[in-house]
Amino acid sequence: MIFGFNTDIRHEDTIYHVQSEARESEQLLQTQVFVRGRCIGKRAVPYGLSAAAGKAGAQTVATGASSIPSPGNDQDKEKMLRELHREVLDAIREGKLDFILDKRDTPEVLAAVKELDLEWINAGSVHASGALTMLIRVTDGGATVEGARLTLRFARPDAAPYYAQVLTDAQGNAEMSVQVDEKSLADSSVVVQASFAGRTATRKFQLRATV
Repeated sequence: MIFGFNTDIRHEDTIYHVQSEARESEQLLQTQVFVRGRCIGKRAVPYGLSAAAGKAGAQTVATGASSIPSPGNDQDKEKMLRELHREVLDAIREGKLDFILDKRDTPEVLAAVKELDLEWINAGSVHASGALTMLIRVTDGGATVEGARLTLRFARPDAAPYYAQVLTDAQGNAEMSVQVDEKSLADSSVVVQASFAGRTATRKFQLRATV
């Protein structure tokens, strides 16, 4: 399982949200850039190998004028995705975003694109009985999604990461319970990845102790 990356970054007066994920069904590593919730462009790198190649380990995949090593496992793909994410962030910092994106879509094209999204419905929920219960909703172009697979990774300072999986119900909701000491909430975070119809979306939620 490959988890994506999400970063908010400011350049001049604009805040960009950069989201990178592996699109398994298309064998692509893709970074999308959003401004005020609207995708303004993307950069994608293929990583698929031909089954006929029959070679293990690093190979190369053509990407325009250059080639990149094709990963043999999820760890390699996640490393490549991290580098792609950092490349786009650097371009934003240097004011060169237009030169790195594959294309900048028009508002008319973007309006027709459905985006998979995650929302923490009960973000104000209270830690009780040693657990924090999260209600996550998955939508696709604004419509709720039934049967999306959610994978949760809970990072805590005093123990190894905790993983869990669940499917969304007919209302697009899924309940996930995290066992955590309330004292560790401020230093803990939850990454949730949704997968549906060959697409994925990843969100990171920072936890906080009750004031």
